[in-house]
Amino acid sequence: MGERRGVLLGSDGPGRPYAMVSFPTEGPAAEPAFRTRTGDLALPRRPGARPRNIVVILTDDHRFDAMGFMAAQDFVETPTLDRIAREGAHFRNAFVTTALCSPSRATIFTGLYAHQHRVVDNYHPIAPGLVFFPEYLQAAGYETAFIGKWHMGLEGDDPQPGFDHWVSFRGQGDYWPNGDGLNVDGERVPQDGYLTDQLNRFALDWLESRTREKPFLLFLAHKAVHAEFYPAPRHEGRYADRTFRYPETMAPGAPDRPMWVENQRNSWHGVDFAYHDGVDIGDYYKRYMETFLSVDEGVADILAHLEERGELDDTLVLYMGDNGFMFGEHGLIDKRTAYEESMRIPMIARCPALFDGGAVVDEVVANLDVAPWLLGVAGLEPPGWMEGRDLAPLLRGERAEWRDSLLYEYYWERNFPHTPTVHAVREDRYKYIHFHGVWDIDELYDLQEDPLESRNLIFSPGHEGIVERMNRKLFAMLEATGGLQIPLPVDEGERYMLRNAATPDMAAFPSVLLKLLAR
Repeated sequence: MGERRGVLLGSDGPGRPYAMVSFPTEGPAAEPAFRTRTGDLALPRRPGARPRNIVVILTDDHRFDAMGFMAAQDFVETPTLDRIAREGAHFRNAFVTTALCSPSRATIFTGLYAHQHRVVDNYHPIAPGLVFFPEYLQAAGYETAFIGKWHMGLEGDDPQPGFDHWVSFRGQGDYWPNGDGLNVDGERVPQDGYLTDQLNRFALDWLESRTREKPFLLFLAHKAVHAEFYPAPRHEGRYADRTFRYPETMAPGAPDRPMWVENQRNSWHGVDFAYHDGVDIGDYYKRYMETFLSVDEGVADILAHLEERGELDDTLVLYMGDNGFMFGEHGLIDKRTAYEESMRIPMIARCPALFDGGAVVDEVVANLDVAPWLLGVAGLEPPGWMEGRDLAPLLRGERAEWRDSLLYEYYWERNFPHTPTVHAVREDRYKYIHFHGVWDIDELYDLQEDPLESRNLIFSPGHEGIVERMNRKLFAMLEATGGLQIPLPVDEGERYMLRNAATPDMAAFPSVLLKLLAR
C-alpha cells in the first residue's frame, strides 16, 4: 500500500458525525469514492455530428478584463484575442470554481468541482481514478497533444493519460532556462530560450507534422502570465510610460470589509507588502501586459497556420485563463478569493462552422463546462458524472435552461495562511461569500448596483432574506455534490507568513460583533 497523502475531515450530511478519511496513492483502495474510470472510455456518439478539430489555449492568471476590446486600461493590446472575440464569441460572464492553478486545471480536464476531483492546492498529487476528457477524445479516434504547463498537484512533468504527444516542464517552470529543461514525450530536452516562444514553436511544429487523417486536439497551456512577470526582450518597457488606473476599491478602511481582507493588505498577497517587497501595482500590471504580448503573437501564428491549411473555420479555437488576478482591488493582489477579479476569467472562442461571429454569451459559464462542451464538439455525449454543461446551445442563441447560480470554493492553505476557506454562490445579481474557520463577517454584494463589490450588504436592513436564501442554497449545492467536507492535506511547500513590522496595525474587529456589557 502506498503512502497516504490526502486527508479529509467531513460529514455525510446534517446531524451526521464527522470522520477522518484518507486515500492511499497506490493500490486497489486508491480509487476516489466518485469513481470515474471504468476501463471503457468509449462514449456514445451524437447522431449526425461531425467531429471538429479543437485548439485550446490556456494562460495563467490572465484576468477577465485584460484584453484590448475590454478597454479596462487604455494601453492594453491583444489584437489576436480581439479578433477571436470579434469573429467568434465572448463569454462575458465566465468564471472558475476555484481561483487557483492546479484546482482550476483539474476542473477544466474533468468537469468536476475541486471537492470532487480533490486537487485542492498546488502541492499534492492527483487522486487516483480521475479521467481527463482528452482520454475520451483519444478513444474516439482523435490525435491529441499537450504542450506547456501541466502543474496539477505535483512538481513532475511526466506524460499524462490522454495525449499522444507531450511537452511540459517541472512545476511552474521559468520564462528563461533554469537547467531543468523540458519533457518531450518522456525525454529531457533543453529549454533553449524564452519559454512562451518555445512553447509556441512546439505547437506549430506539431500542427505542421499532422497528416490530417484524424481530427485533433491541441492543448497549449502557457506559463504566462504567471508572476514574476518577465516580458520577452522585444516587448520589455513597451508600457513603461503609460498611465495605469488604480482600482477604486484599493483604499483601506472600506465599511464592513471583513477583518481578514483588511489585514491581508500587509502580507505576501497585499498591496502594502506585496511579495514581501515594495512592488508598485501599476508598474507590476504594465509588466504583466508586456509579458502577455508574446502569447498573443503565438495565437496569431496558430490562426495563420490553420488558415493557410484551410482548417481555421472548421476548428474550434478556445482561449481562456485558469483564474483571474487582482491588481489592488480590495487592497489585494493574486487570486484565491471570490471577488470578481479573482474568479472571473477571459474566455473567447471561434468556429464559424459551429456558431456565428460577434456573439456575446451573457449566461454564467465556468471552467466546469469546458470538458462536456468539447466532448460535444467532438460529437460525443458527455458522461453523466460531469458537473459541467455543454455550452453549444448558448453559442447557437437557443433559449436553453441554464444554471441560475455558480458554486465557488477555495480551501485554506498553510502556505498562504492569510486567506481563509471561502465558499460562495454567484448569481446574476447577488453574490454571497461565506468564510470557514475565521472569526469574521461574511459578505453579500448586489452586482447590479455595485459591480465593484465595494458595499458589503451582509448586515444591511432589507437583505436578511437574501442572505438566508443564499446560505441555504450554498449548503444545498455542497451537499448535492458531495462537498460537505474540508480537505486537510499534509503540509507541503514553502510558507509565506510574514508581515511588515513597519506597519504593525491590525484591522479593527467588526463593530457588528462587539457588545458593550451593561454596568
